Amino acid sequence: MKEDEIYLFDMWRLLRRQWRWFAASVAAALLLAFAFVHFAPRQWLASAWIQVGEIGVTPTGHDPKVESFERTIDRMKTRLFRDSVLRDLGIPLKSREAAQYRKSLRLDPDPYANLIRIDVLAGSPGQASRLATATADRLRAIHQGLGTAMLLQAQQRLQGIERDIKGASADRDRLQQSGAAADGVRGNGAAQPLITAVLVEQKDELIRQLRNEKADLLVRLGPTLTYATSQPWPVYVPDKPAFPNPALAWGLGILCGGALGVLLAVLRDARRRLAA
Repeated sequence: MKEDEIYLFDMWRLLRRQWRWFAASVAAALLLAFAFVHFAPRQWLASAWIQVGEIGVTPTGHDPKVESFERTIDRMKTRLFRDSVLRDLGIPLKSREAAQYRKSLRLDPDPYANLIRIDVLAGSPGQASRLATATADRLRAIHQGLGTAMLLQAQQRLQGIERDIKGASADRDRLQQSGAAADGVRGNGAAQPLITAVLVEQKDELIRQLRNEKADLLVRLGPTLTYATSQPWPVYVPDKPAFPNPALAWGLGILCGGALGVLLAVLRDARRRLAA
């Protein structure tokens, strides 16, 4: 500990002798930090949240999502997907804005909450918001196409169940009417009414099963279990730009300026000693 104290005291005396170089280094670093903060191009960060759609009529044991979470993330990472977003906004694919969008787009998936957070940098708050919205809209359009066939099959199945219920109800009514007519004509016959009652009971059971299947299908097609890919919240863009960060720039300026100042002070003092 004693040697450390001597070393620190010697370093303090060295900096006192070479204080001009130390101060000049710190001042130069702060000047650069000032220029960077005030003249660097401003960049705004837009954040959006995407909820992947689900289809409730998916067979048991299969992923109910329109597209699996992992595949959705992989799709959004591709150059083809990002170029399609740029085309939707009419941004040239070889422009600086397009290159910045491809480079700055960040994905933060949360599979447990079924959410994907996207962050996009742009030269203005409006542009950043448009890019984030267009990214979500492009994914929604793709997922809408993927889920159309399955939803169409479910709607056709629902219509088929309704037709089966109407047909079974009509058959039951005819059986009941024919049974009543047979009772009026052959009051002393016991076999025919019994057969008719059994057939009517079978039709009632079939109708109950069809109605239960219809109710289950309606629940699965309801908004709780079947919904499209969407943005649950609006795009968020802070009032202040994300780049450059003044606090970080000034902190790095002081740190780098101090380190460079100490190095120059040590080198100048060593040179002076060699010359002496």
